[in-house]
Amino acid sequence: MREFWLVVGLLGLVAGAALAYSGEQYVVCNLDPAGDNWLALKAGPDIKSDRLMKLGPGTFLQTWEPDPVGNWREVTVMRDSQDWYGDGPHGWVHTNYICYVDWTGKTPG
Repeated sequence: MREFWLVVGLLGLVAGAALAYSGEQYVVCNLDPAGDNWLALKAGPDIKSDRLMKLGPGTFLQTWEPDPVGNWREVTVMRDSQDWYGDGPHGWVHTNYICYVDWTGKTPG
């Protein structure tokens, strides 16, 4: 009986790993070229958090959670559209200034 529960537990781990969120790709957009024309990468999901860096238009971002926290998304800055290593700068961006990149014809959610 003990072996049965061990197998059931292992199957549950495998199934859970298969359902893990693998991230989505976004790009910095909707900036005002007559204004600052950059988006702040913040240390936390609020306007008062420290600014970590400025992101220009067209900067690719990878998300880490399937849903935003209010109007904020947790992201990693990508070197280019193919950089899925997740080792770039990490922080939070406001959702008004990022656009979903649709490589598959599907929409997020």
